[in-house]
Amino acid sequence: MRLITLFLVDYILLSLAWILAGYKSFYGNFSWYLPSHYLPILITIGIQIGSLAIEGIYREGQKRYDYLNIIKSLTFAHGLILFACFLYQPVVDITRPKSILLSWLLSILFICTGRYAVNVTLEYLRKQKKIVRSSVFIICDPQDHEQIASFIKKEKHYIVSGTAHANSLDRYQRQKTLNQLNELGVTEVFISWDALKNRMFLCWLFQASGIQVHILPMELKPIYKNVEFNKIGGMPCLSLDCPIITGKDFWIKRSCDFCFATLFVMLSFPIYVAIAIAIKLDSPGTVFYRQTRIGLHGQQFKVWKFRTMRSDAEKLQKELEALNETKDGIIFKIKDDPRITRVGKFLRRYSLDELPQLFNVIFGEMSIVGPRPLPTRDVDKFSEHHFIRHEVLPGITGLWQVSGRSDIVDFEQVINLDLNYIENWSLGLDFEILLKTVMVVLKKEGAY
Repeated sequence: MRLITLFLVDYILLSLAWILAGYKSFYGNFSWYLPSHYLPILITIGIQIGSLAIEGIYREGQKRYDYLNIIKSLTFAHGLILFACFLYQPVVDITRPKSILLSWLLSILFICTGRYAVNVTLEYLRKQKKIVRSSVFIICDPQDHEQIASFIKKEKHYIVSGTAHANSLDRYQRQKTLNQLNELGVTEVFISWDALKNRMFLCWLFQASGIQVHILPMELKPIYKNVEFNKIGGMPCLSLDCPIITGKDFWIKRSCDFCFATLFVMLSFPIYVAIAIAIKLDSPGTVFYRQTRIGLHGQQFKVWKFRTMRSDAEKLQKELEALNETKDGIIFKIKDDPRITRVGKFLRRYSLDELPQLFNVIFGEMSIVGPRPLPTRDVDKFSEHHFIRHEVLPGITGLWQVSGRSDIVDFEQVINLDLNYIENWSLGLDFEILLKTVMVVLKKEGAY
């Protein structure tokens, strides 16, 4: 609503500025404003609004009332307009010195006045009518509730809808807390630094539900790189811009995954048939192996793979646990696993056993690139901070696979790689990992 209101007010005022500037310059000749000449005016207003947006004038907080930045943005926009007009010589001549100078002065006057009027109106509505306020929630230790609330109430546009203890962010309590916030219509949550501890991925959970997270720094420690410092009633406050793969980012990634997986399966169908025949001839049992894995938001799903082990492999694993080569025992990996079949060794060497997981991608259970989904046996041994990898769709390949695969025996290294991927995600990074995956598979690095 804030964005729409400010945009409409600015659009109307900038249109009025150009109309008045044109009328004054052309002495009442309104032929400039015939429908055929609307496009250049819309482009010039678009340049002005775009310049204001780039400068952050539409963002929340006091920056939208920074009049000096408004003047700088509109001055820059008018410079661009003048330059564009000299280059392209549009049908409408708006480059006359009197017109461009007057439109610049009127644009600055109208926008600054409009922002002031919006601010005064909002202050009146918040103070007198008790409306147009954001519902906020506080999560901190009980002894800090009153002090933090007093700071927040100094900002007239907040209503404190409730408070909760730090344990409301625990793994088995956070969904209940999130449901409570949604029922209260909370749009922002304030969390004390001590309450957050090492569970910063909660910011992604809140942001994915449309709730802005503010961290109240009782002590400063290294945190996310995308941090904005604000003041709430004079109290220092950090706002995090978390790199979550949600909203349009999720659907862009999902669309690319679906198209790639569908096309690849169609083109490589003969390879699937050949592998299936080889498995069937090599050892008794099914062609495909389906295992329960933990995916997005901790949900279970069945992952598809070509069978590379004997049919009784899961029963034999208990007898082989003592040979596990991973440091903390979370992931089960041993070289020369006696359960692997002859064809299975070949398939694993070139990662061909993973091909059926493209069906999981098509069904929306996995992505092409992302943290590898692990069996329930491994997830049951997770520490609290390990569950962050379940906040994105699991992938067939990822940074773990292109950084050593089975040669990495410390699960903390795996978590660090997963975090690095999540925090720096982009389609470009996915493409880079895919290329590296091809190279790793061809070199047979870390595959067993």
